[in-house]
Amino acid sequence: MKHSIARFTGCLVAAAALLLTAGCEWPPQETEQIGYRGTAMELVKSPEAIAAKSGLHSVPAPQPPATTDGPRAGDVYENLQVLGDLSVGEHTRLMLAITQWVAPAEQSCNYCHVGENFASDELYTKRVSRRMLQMNMDINRNWQDHVKDTGVTCYTCHRGQAVPGAIWFEQPPRRSANGFTADNGYQNIGGMAIVAYSSLPGDPFAQFLDNYRQVRVIGDTALPQNGGASIQATEHTYGLMMHMSSSLGVNCTFCHNSRAFAQWDQSTPQRLTSWHGVNLVRNLNDEYLKPLKPEYPDYRLGPTGDAPKANCATCHRGANKPLNGESMLPDYPNLAP
Repeated sequence: MKHSIARFTGCLVAAAALLLTAGCEWPPQETEQIGYRGTAMELVKSPEAIAAKSGLHSVPAPQPPATTDGPRAGDVYENLQVLGDLSVGEHTRLMLAITQWVAPAEQSCNYCHVGENFASDELYTKRVSRRMLQMNMDINRNWQDHVKDTGVTCYTCHRGQAVPGAIWFEQPPRRSANGFTADNGYQNIGGMAIVAYSSLPGDPFAQFLDNYRQVRVIGDTALPQNGGASIQATEHTYGLMMHMSSSLGVNCTFCHNSRAFAQWDQSTPQRLTSWHGVNLVRNLNDEYLKPLKPEYPDYRLGPTGDAPKANCATCHRGANKPLNGESMLPDYPNLAP
């Protein structure tokens, strides 16, 4: 009897240990010192996790080059509102690439075009794609403080899918106890990958990426003043930070000095790049993505009827540099300034 109890206890302890380590990554881990010693400023990488995502960040082979000579596409094709200054060959090459990057294989060109009537704007996908091309070129032209010379293409977000794998919608209020308790902001809910499975509010995007609210929780005066951050605002801020950390596959010290998180002069250069990234996402949502709501059919809208919007994961997908820093613009300079 004693042996049976011992065996049962041993199995129970082993099961508990497995549960505790189920969410952990097996060693070895790689660490890179990116700041002063003693401040815990180390970037931790998991070779196993990086290898598992290698397919997601691989860049497809470019289309064969096309001549820049000959008539302009805008002079040959009807209703060509973007890219009309390209040669017919360049335009065809770029359309083939975009089909590979975005369109489902079973639909190909017909995902955006009606049969052979390429001038038709009947399909919402064509109207949306036109605006997305303008957005793509705007990013490469005006947001180099964030994307640098690497830039972006349609593939940066879509990765071969018609709808990018990481988008977000506004969430309806989540009340409990038949409405006797207030909206809990999707807090303390298991399985919230958005905030890295923490107990923080599960919808930080509506707070900070749908408007230009300041992302700050530490006051800049010795004593509390009017307008300071509430506990709820602080939790939403931390939720956004957890999203950024998991979206880029980094820990907090990738941007911050752990001894003084709020101090810009003690932060890494990546913090400024991230600041530009937050403003970039806000601008894209405000200027391009939200205004497209009338174009979408109902099944493309969110639970509250809003259009799909972007966050950090839309481009990064777990890497601190989208596509691990490989630029596609040298092969597709038509999308660059």
